[in-house]
Amino acid sequence: APVVGSIRSTGFAGPAAYQPTPFMGHAAGNQGSPATLFSTASASPLPSAMQWAWVAGLGCWSAILAVATWGQKQPNVAIMTTTGEKSEGFGASHTSFYTSAQAKDSYATLDEILDAKMADEGVRGITKEVLDACVKITEALRVNLVTVADAQNSVFGDVQLGVDVIADDLMWDMAKSSKLVREAASEEEPVMVETSKEGRFTICWDPLDGSSIVDNNWAVGTIVGIWDKTTGMLGATGRDQVTSIVVLYGPRTTALVACDDGVYEFTCGEGNKWFASREKVQIKQESKIFSPANLRACQEDEGYNGLVNYWMENKYTLRYTGGLVPDVYQCFTKEMGVFANPTSKASPAKLRVAFEVAPFALLVEKAGGKTSDATTGASCLDIQINGVDQRTAGCFGSAAEVDRFNKMVLGK
Repeated sequence: APVVGSIRSTGFAGPAAYQPTPFMGHAAGNQGSPATLFSTASASPLPSAMQWAWVAGLGCWSAILAVATWGQKQPNVAIMTTTGEKSEGFGASHTSFYTSAQAKDSYATLDEILDAKMADEGVRGITKEVLDACVKITEALRVNLVTVADAQNSVFGDVQLGVDVIADDLMWDMAKSSKLVREAASEEEPVMVETSKEGRFTICWDPLDGSSIVDNNWAVGTIVGIWDKTTGMLGATGRDQVTSIVVLYGPRTTALVACDDGVYEFTCGEGNKWFASREKVQIKQESKIFSPANLRACQEDEGYNGLVNYWMENKYTLRYTGGLVPDVYQCFTKEMGVFANPTSKASPAKLRVAFEVAPFALLVEKAGGKTSDATTGASCLDIQINGVDQRTAGCFGSAAEVDRFNKMVLGK
């Protein structure tokens, strides 16, 4: 069944309830199955001798088992009580955090949300162009194998995959054909390129964050930061962004967009049309989920080692993939979480300010979360961008956990 129904004038229709087909037994002629023996499709109006034999046999076995176990001490098992309380350790559900999203009858379209929640027409336009490019990346990921690219163009010596190049090419196609883009830069080749003198926006992107895990078929993403020409990107900060967008490619393709009044999540639905799956997402102050990156730094940094031990001793739930997009994105879907990536002498900072940190920081703080540059404890949005490939450490997520990071790791 499709995830969503057809587009209606009020938005997208919600998914229809799934109706399972009743099991009617095996193919006719298979007399060894009870399901077949008692199939409602049986031509005989009365039970046969073989059917009565099945009933008698099952009854005998039940009686024998009842007598054999009478009076024996039964093992203790975790069960759901009548009051709804769970015995501690009941499966894995007591350490997992499932979605709280409720299905709706209809969902607002991308156009409806942007028209209402993004006042600047130009910002609305560039947002749609970016999301259109990400639809094409979605389609490319579904049909292309993950192999090493024929030509290696990374200026850092990183191994480029074919899907990296395809995603980057699609983003460049969008930037160079857009009348809205003035200049652009890609994490794959961090040089600012003028695309149109009449354009308005500076746009920076990481076309496919998570190259090291995409061959596992794990979730990866595209990160985009957008600045107006009045500030540009160089010399500006993350606060100067007019919007930022993070797209997650998983079983579904979803996107976080920074609107005027907060963060909205859009899902790519039927016909590659975007609809609003979450509105005004909020990140809670407290969290019980942690994503510890750069764990090698624990060998040198006693503060970070102590923080990781604190999370484990207090039974936080570990959710970490090694991909920046899924590891920070979960703060929005779970409405809590903390991602930490500190620096040390042996394990220096590697997050790129323009391509990764600033776009995510705008989204996190607009949703009520907090960020830290993991050096001074200041907001990541206050880092001045003086180089296209400028690096930093970082911590993002629930405010109380970022404060804990600043205290235990930075002594702030």
